[in-house]
Amino acid sequence: MVTIVGPTGSGKSDLALSVAQQFDGEIINCDSIQLFRHFNIGTAKLSLAERQGIPHHLIDTFNPDVLMTAGEYARFARPLLKNISDRQKLPVLCGGTGFYIKALFEGLSPSPERDEALRSKLTVREARRPGSLHRLLWRLDLSAARRIQPADVNKTIRALEIRILGGRAGAEQMAGKQDRLEGYRILKIGLHPPRKLLCDKINARSIRMFHSGLIEEVKGILALGYPATLKPFESIGYREAMRHLSGETGLEAAIEETQIHSRQYAKRQVTWFRRDPEIVWIHEFGSSPEALGQAKDLVRTFLK
Repeated sequence: MVTIVGPTGSGKSDLALSVAQQFDGEIINCDSIQLFRHFNIGTAKLSLAERQGIPHHLIDTFNPDVLMTAGEYARFARPLLKNISDRQKLPVLCGGTGFYIKALFEGLSPSPERDEALRSKLTVREARRPGSLHRLLWRLDLSAARRIQPADVNKTIRALEIRILGGRAGAEQMAGKQDRLEGYRILKIGLHPPRKLLCDKINARSIRMFHSGLIEEVKGILALGYPATLKPFESIGYREAMRHLSGETGLEAAIEETQIHSRQYAKRQVTWFRRDPEIVWIHEFGSSPEALGQAKDLVRTFLK
C-alpha cells in the first residue's frame, strides 16, 4: 500500500488521485473530518466530479453525530484495505490525521471505556473554572498535557478519563500489547513544501473557504437539526465560523483566526510526521509536476 501524508494545504488529495490513476489504486481517506457528511468546504473535500471516477473510501461515510475515535477508524479501515487488496487494486491511504494512521498501522492498546458519570463531573468542573481540567492533566499526565491544546476540552476529558480509570498515564497504557497491521509492505510519502509558500497557500485557502460559502454550509448543517456542540464543529474553520455566527467575532477576524490556527496545525502535523523515519519526503506541493514525477518514480520502484 501507499500512504501520502503531510500538513494541511500541501496537496495530498491531488497527489493521491494522480497515484491512484497511474497505478490502478483506490483511495482511503484519513482526514478525521472528511469522514463526515455535510462538512465539505472547510475540509477541502474533493467533489464527486473532482474524484474523476477513482473510488474514495471513508469519505462522506458517517453522519456528523457519530462518535469517531482512532480505534474506530482503524476498525473500519482495515477491512477496506483487505477488500481493495483482494481485488488486486493498490490501496492509497491519504490524509493528515497522524493518530488515526498510527492506530491503523500499529494498533492501540485497550483503554478504559467512556464513563459518562465521570465525564459529567469533569464537564461541570470545567464550566465552573475554565482551564481547570488542563491544569489537572498537567499534574496527572504531563505527556498528555503537553500534547493536548488547553482549548481542546474533549481531548482533555478523555485523557483524564484514561488516567483516572486506568490508573496510569495514557502513554504507559498504550505501551502494552497492540494489534499491529500485518501482511503489508508500505511506502510512505510525505509532502513538505517550503514553509513560506505553504503559509501563503493556507492564508489564501482560508479566505476562499469563507467566500465560497463556509458560513452558509454551517447554517445548513445546523438547519438539519444537528447541535452546535458536535465534535466536527470544533475543527479549524468550523469553530471560527461558529464564533462568527454567534456574534463573537466579525467575518475578517474569523478568517484571520482560521489562518493562524491552520498554520499552527500544519506545524504540528509536520512535527508529528517527522518522527517517522520511514517517510520519504517530497518538498513540493502535491499538485506540482515535480511532486507527481517523484511520487510516480517512488511508487514504480516500490511495486517492482
